[in-house]
Amino acid sequence: MDRSLYVAMSGAKETLLAQTANNHNLANVSTNGFKADLSAFQSRAVQGPGYASRVYSTDATIGFDDTTGALAATGQELDVAVQGDGWIAVQARNGQEAYTRAGNLHVDVNGLLLTATGHPVMSDNGPISVPPYSAINVGRDGTISIVPVGQQASTMAAVGRIKLVNPPTSSLQRGDDGLFRTNNGNPADSDANVSVASGVLESSNVNVADAMVQMIELARRFDLQVKAMKNTDENAQVTTKLLGLS
Repeated sequence: MDRSLYVAMSGAKETLLAQTANNHNLANVSTNGFKADLSAFQSRAVQGPGYASRVYSTDATIGFDDTTGALAATGQELDVAVQGDGWIAVQARNGQEAYTRAGNLHVDVNGLLLTATGHPVMSDNGPISVPPYSAINVGRDGTISIVPVGQQASTMAAVGRIKLVNPPTSSLQRGDDGLFRTNNGNPADSDANVSVASGVLESSNVNVADAMVQMIELARRFDLQVKAMKNTDENAQVTTKLLGLS
C-alpha cells in the first residue's frame, strides 16, 4: 500500500515539474531569440525489499530546442539576427562571457552597446564601446560602423566587431539568467562563418499550440495521480476496518 502511494505521489510531483518547464516556455513566447526547454519522463524502479513490482516516473530537462525562430523585419539598425547556427557573445552580470540569440541591441548614454536586458555586447577584446554618431550600421560579419557626429555621410568608421561564436549545442547550457554558457566555463572561439542580418529580429521558437496541448495533457495526468492517491488512501482505510473485524 505504501509503495502504491509513493508511486502516485512521485508521479504527481514530477508532473508538476514538467508543467513548470512547459509554463516557462509559454511565458517566453514573445521573448526574442528564446530557445524552448525540452523535458522528458523516465521510468525508475522503486528500490526496497520484496519483488520489484513498482515503477515510478521522473522528469528531467534534457536540453533545449536549438531550431531557429521565425525572423521578423524591424528596420532598426541595431536589431540583428544570427543567420543559421551561431550565437552573440555578451558579458554576464558576473563578468564572464555568455551567449544569446536575442539581437535587439541599443547604445546607452555611456556609449556601451547593450542587449535589451542590459548585457554588454562583446568583441574579441571586451565590451564594445560606440562613440557619438549620426548614423550606425551592422555588417554581416558583425562589424559596427558609424558616421561620427559632425562628419559627412560618406565618412564611415569601424568601431568594433561583435563576437560571433558557434560552439556545439551539446556543449552549452542555459543559466538562470536566460543566457547560455559552455559546460566547462571557457569562452568559445570566434567563428568567421557565423553571420548576422541587420534590421531583423529572431522570435521565440516555442510552438504555442504544442505547448498548450502539453499543458492540458499534464494537467490531466496530475489529476489522475491525485485520484490514485485518494484511491490508495480509501483502500487502506477499508483494509484497516477488515483487519479490525478479524
